[in-house]
Amino acid sequence: MDWLTGQGVRLAAVIVISLIVLIFIFVGREALPVVTSAAVHEEVTLETLFLPQAYGTPEAPLPYVWQPVSELPKYSLMPLLLGSLKVTLVAMLFATPLALLAAVYTTEFAPRWLREAIKPVVELLAGIPSVVLGFFALIVLASWIQEALDLDFRLNVLNAGFALGLAVVPIVYTISEDALTAVPRSYRNAALALGASPWQAAWRVILPSALPGVFAGVVLGFGRAVGETMIVLMASGNAAITSWSFTEPVRTLSATIAAELAEVVFGSPHYHVLFFVGTLLFTITFILNWLGRALVVRLRRRLTGAAA
Repeated sequence: MDWLTGQGVRLAAVIVISLIVLIFIFVGREALPVVTSAAVHEEVTLETLFLPQAYGTPEAPLPYVWQPVSELPKYSLMPLLLGSLKVTLVAMLFATPLALLAAVYTTEFAPRWLREAIKPVVELLAGIPSVVLGFFALIVLASWIQEALDLDFRLNVLNAGFALGLAVVPIVYTISEDALTAVPRSYRNAALALGASPWQAAWRVILPSALPGVFAGVVLGFGRAVGETMIVLMASGNAAITSWSFTEPVRTLSATIAAELAEVVFGSPHYHVLFFVGTLLFTITFILNWLGRALVVRLRRRLTGAAA
């Protein structure tokens, strides 16, 4: 029986890894002509994707433009990369403190009955479809933000970032709460016995001890934010603008694929560029997860060594 269980687990792991590799191969194969095809290079090259170009006029230069269906196709990815960065930054700045404070409260201060009620409710938020959160941001949240801040645009970076943060909160909260709960009770008792207040024990003893798990939750939340599609597609305004303003519409890498792939001509330069965007997004997410895992392991070893 143990042998069958081991073989089943091994087979499941092989299948999962194989599926990920096959997906990457398929997306990468469709993106490869951007690098190798002379026909595609007549419209787009790696230089036009990432380096400034002479678009616009001398009076109003536009070095980075994403307009793949214009008379002169323009394929700069910088507006999309910048858009993804801005939306993700807002989402993480909103979600991380909120989720972390909630996790500390439920593990250290909340009564048992309240803790048992809060955790399932927060985890239930993770099951809400992205389209529902996007619809909420489109209809309700956008108007609130515009009226509160007196903005010119309803759909903007802040709206998309806050809505995306709602999707990230359950991930960061759940993993952080589990990490805080796993800290031995003796740590708390020792800190309190030495005269620390409950808040001092939580912030100076419990939280540092759970830091590897908390960091893992933040990294996973960041990966979710980078790859999210439907929320930003509905709530961001979908304008590929190269600007550091957080009150203007924006377009992200993932939203661009969702918005344009269904209508693109198969085998066209535009088609291959969209798959290149997918490969770039896949690579970014993979690198972030790998770096996050490596940092978690290193941080855990450092904390373990300090405790010893």
